[in-house]
Amino acid sequence: MVYFVGAGPGAIDLLTVRGERLLKKANVIIYAGSLVNPALLNLRQSDCLCYNSAEMTLEEVIAVMVKAEEDNQLTVRLHTGDPSLYGAVQEQMAYLDQLQIAYEVVPGVSSFCAAAAALKREYTLPDVAQSVIITRMKGRTDMPPRENIISFAAHQTTMVIFLSVAMIEQLSDELIKGGYASDTPAAVVYKATWPDEQIVVGTIVELPQMVSARQISKTALILVGKFLKDDYSRSKLYDPAFAHGFREAKE
Repeated sequence: MVYFVGAGPGAIDLLTVRGERLLKKANVIIYAGSLVNPALLNLRQSDCLCYNSAEMTLEEVIAVMVKAEEDNQLTVRLHTGDPSLYGAVQEQMAYLDQLQIAYEVVPGVSSFCAAAAALKREYTLPDVAQSVIITRMKGRTDMPPRENIISFAAHQTTMVIFLSVAMIEQLSDELIKGGYASDTPAAVVYKATWPDEQIVVGTIVELPQMVSARQISKTALILVGKFLKDDYSRSKLYDPAFAHGFREAKE
């Protein structure tokens, strides 16, 4: 059996209980070495085989899984955060489908959730934002034609931008060109939940300076939107004048 496990954003105790149980049982672990906290590997059995996928191709990763299946071993494919976001996991599952190898996916805590926690902020505030756009800048991986920062910025809702801190000047320009005011709040969270986590808060126009001053060049999220301000409406959910299935309205 192959288990795709979300390792969480970095802190060891943000691995799920299910993920921890599987790591302790695994005979083979294939981990994303460029991002996964290596301390998680201390949970493994002494005879567990570990492979760093940062040094491997897709075909090499699948070959390890196939060999483990032939040997009736349990494989954990350890991805950073949650596998469903920028995990290159779908192509692995497609391979396993073709080979008729059974697998399961164990979700993890995404870094975009950890970043909000680090900032002590809620992405979806009444009368401010009820949608979250998760995206990235075009890099070595292209973007679909209708998915670009300028078009997304026109919504002026909360944006969480992955894999783009190295292109921060272009990102800042495109956010403003798309419709955000230059003084819209923005934050950069570097390695959320890791011991060396950094948080920088400012505005969109200040993003390049913020990143340069901290010498942040990778492993960071850029968060944009008015959710970073303290101007929002009270939630209806806990408003005494608002009735719902569990509570009557109070005068």
